[in-house]
Amino acid sequence: MKRFALITGILLLFTTEILRVYFIMPFPGSQHSNTIGLAYFIDRNRLVFRLIGLLLVIVPLYSYLINGKTWSKALLSVVLIFYGIVFYFFNFRFEADKMFYQPKTKNFATVTTNKIPSDRLVIGVVLNGEARAYPIQVIGYHHQVRDTVGNTPVMITYCTVCRTGRVFSPLVNGKAEDFRLVGMDHFNAMFEDARTKSWWQQATGVSIAGPLKNTQLAELPSSQSSLAEWVAEYPDTKILQPDTFFTKRYDDLKGYDSGTIKGHLEKRDSASWQPKSWVVGVRSGSSTKAYDWNELTHTGFIQDTIGSRPVMLVLGSDGTTFHVWDRNVQGQVLQFEQVPGAIAGLPFLRDNTGSTWSFSGKCLSGKFKDHQLQSLPSYQEFWHSWNNFHPLTTVYKS
Repeated sequence: MKRFALITGILLLFTTEILRVYFIMPFPGSQHSNTIGLAYFIDRNRLVFRLIGLLLVIVPLYSYLINGKTWSKALLSVVLIFYGIVFYFFNFRFEADKMFYQPKTKNFATVTTNKIPSDRLVIGVVLNGEARAYPIQVIGYHHQVRDTVGNTPVMITYCTVCRTGRVFSPLVNGKAEDFRLVGMDHFNAMFEDARTKSWWQQATGVSIAGPLKNTQLAELPSSQSSLAEWVAEYPDTKILQPDTFFTKRYDDLKGYDSGTIKGHLEKRDSASWQPKSWVVGVRSGSSTKAYDWNELTHTGFIQDTIGSRPVMLVLGSDGTTFHVWDRNVQGQVLQFEQVPGAIAGLPFLRDNTGSTWSFSGKCLSGKFKDHQLQSLPSYQEFWHSWNNFHPLTTVYKS
């Protein structure tokens, strides 16, 4: 009985520390099953499990260490030391918020004082007339940055393993909430709110565990582009600058924008429709569709329909900036073609009425002069991510 209690207690102590982190971090095999419910249960009750484990081992452990044979004392000593090592690493090194920290300072520059190279990718946000750009190489390390744009609180998020950039309102039930990075769910960053300790998916903004389960954060409009294209459209933008305290961390993401980073979790597969292939995911109401990035790069221009909505994808001359527009203008579905030789500042597209349009979706001449095309929520991300979090998505085939 004494030996059984000792072994059971030791196993409980080890499994509590290991499994609560294993299920929510990218360890081998940990991200392929639906184990968030179990992980959350262990995490919320870890103090209880630790207490039960200690109560089971304390009496037999004392007995063996005092009266046991030399080999049993040595073995138990090794086990205790090993548990101490496991406890330290799984509580102070392997947890997500012990690996990725929030910026200590948030400095924004104007176009004239900016130090970010113009070819870097940014997540851009415009609210109430104010434009701000957040370099992916910066927010990719931090995973989330809180800010205020146009007097509106925002939560800029990015998961490098899914290549998902999302901007959310941090208001939960009308109150501003603080979030910390707690782990991953199916390779997607997961946050924990400070008030209720619920867990939230970064790709969807949905709470998947805890008291607020199935609650959804309000997503705010954002777009991904090169900094040069963003500045061309919003010359008064403010640009988030790197926090010099994390220079080495940002350097670790060198090559991420182009997909050439060395890390296997973040490196792009240049083939199409592989787990790490790039796609453009588009959402139209309850319908979603995925477009192969390679095809968009090859054609620069795709016209299609998502559900009942006619859409158009266009790729900029920089090869990285893209837009997705609704082709229904004032009740008329337009057919577009690219204008040969179009350059920045000149017409980029022509529709079947003869109207010409800029890359930013504004009509420059013709029947719809000064009309702005409606943008659809669209994201460049890894195929495994879009497919996992939009299981009913359709796939574009030319």
